[in-house]
Amino acid sequence: MMQGLPMRFAADGLPSEVRVYEVGPRDGLQNEQSTVPVEVKSEFIHRLYRAGLETVEATSFVHPKWVPQLADAEALMPLLADLPADLRLPVLVPNARGLERAVAHDCRHIAVFASATESFARANLNRSLDESLAMFDPVVTRAKAEEQWVRGYVSMCFGDPWEGAVPPAQVVRVCRALLEMGCDELSLGDTIGVATPGHVEALLRELTAAGVPVGRIAVHFHDTYGQALSNTLTALRHGVTTVDASAGGLGGCPYAKSATGNLATEDLVWMLQGLGIATGVDLARLTATSAWMADRLGRPSPSRTVRALTGADSGAGSHPNSHKEQ
Repeated sequence: MMQGLPMRFAADGLPSEVRVYEVGPRDGLQNEQSTVPVEVKSEFIHRLYRAGLETVEATSFVHPKWVPQLADAEALMPLLADLPADLRLPVLVPNARGLERAVAHDCRHIAVFASATESFARANLNRSLDESLAMFDPVVTRAKAEEQWVRGYVSMCFGDPWEGAVPPAQVVRVCRALLEMGCDELSLGDTIGVATPGHVEALLRELTAAGVPVGRIAVHFHDTYGQALSNTLTALRHGVTTVDASAGGLGGCPYAKSATGNLATEDLVWMLQGLGIATGVDLARLTATSAWMADRLGRPSPSRTVRALTGADSGAGSHPNSHKEQ
């Protein structure tokens, strides 16, 4: 049985604090084969809040035809009304209609999702890259007029299953366009998990040289080849302080079949705690939450930290030091 907390050894050149941007309820559950009941989604988000997460991406106001697993967005948001106002609950909006639905539920934080490649823009948005950016421009403009905080996701920043390696200059162009629209933050997505630390460093250098402030960059790594943590560490050394992660390692991408699960939030927090970097996250509560969700999904959590701390290869159970919530 592993111990409940890592030994701490600080390393030079790293931030003192990292904001964990939790995407499990949206990016994780959108890839499930069947729809998770809305009451379970609500409880999942409440548990993540109690585990100390300050940003939890709740759902997506996309048309149910495209992502049926998130068709219950209107039913979910009222179930979260009791959560404190300081908890950020971003929602994804694909277009003007999605924004209208988000505004109707008083969502204060939204995200749009662009692509760094033509092929994925057409697969995910049914538009060319430039057409998709043109679609987002009025959405972001109106969101800012509504005093909403806006994140811009950029998918396929490192590799594309149809086009192969993605030139950094191509990513820079999309990032600059989103910033010029008014996005407050950019999330660089390694959608199919092919990035390596040198590639991450090269892209971040090009973005910085192009005038993109590192303080407005987040990273979103998938763990297809086991590189998500090493890529994250590289980004932290470059000055990035916001990292996307999914509780229990849930997730993938419905429109990129080679995309596997996201970086597990527990694995990220274990590494950050070991480095002495503050996150505000209670690892034991988070682990118990992911074990609880794994039970609801009927399969083991892919997170190595969840498995180590629960002492089993099943979703059930928890470490003796954890705050088990049943």
